[in-house]
Amino acid sequence: MEDDKTTQESSAAAAPPLRSLADYAVGPIPTLLYVPGFISDAEQSQLLHHIYQAPAPKWKSLKNRRLQNWGGVVHEKGLLPQALPSWLTKITDRICQWTGLFPSAINHVLINEYHPNQGIMPHQDGPAYFPVVAIISLASPVVIDFTPHQRLKGEDFTDPQNAHSGESQATTTESNGSHNLEGANETDPASSSLLLMPCSLLIFKDQAYTVASTVGLRGESR
Repeated sequence: MEDDKTTQESSAAAAPPLRSLADYAVGPIPTLLYVPGFISDAEQSQLLHHIYQAPAPKWKSLKNRRLQNWGGVVHEKGLLPQALPSWLTKITDRICQWTGLFPSAINHVLINEYHPNQGIMPHQDGPAYFPVVAIISLASPVVIDFTPHQRLKGEDFTDPQNAHSGESQATTTESNGSHNLEGANETDPASSSLLLMPCSLLIFKDQAYTVASTVGLRGESR
């Protein structure tokens, strides 16, 4: 128990000093926040150890990536929950406490593995994760592209009633209910790309999650 306590204390100390959230805003969308060095190199190594020690059936292979699903199954009526393992809650709890942006505890995590030149086509996550999602990047850089979507600009997704009643708060890069969107306005000057470095934290919230953009991810070689 003493070792666990020491690990938790050292993990908490690894988070950077909290400044005004506005200091972490990036790009044209004020509710898109990027925090470099949110976890330590040691914590990154611990996470990677647990990820790659998971049994083979935990991995699901998809086109251009594979993933692990922790916390239950997301479907059209919400989340069928399962408890997150302690090696994940150590990080997800800190994200909640440190940012103060999540309305409830993070209860679902998708771990996506990309190799260089792999990724996800532009898409928008469904309402199950509304209103906020966090991404922790591990091992190597990844580029995330934001593309304003003209067809969605007139819609109001800021009302929680638009979300499923069984909504989940997630650390994720793509939900099970995500969908590709055609017709994204890739020439819009508000389009942007971010290079997410290892150990960084990215937060999507409100407008950044819904009408403002579609999201694509691509792995980068070092």
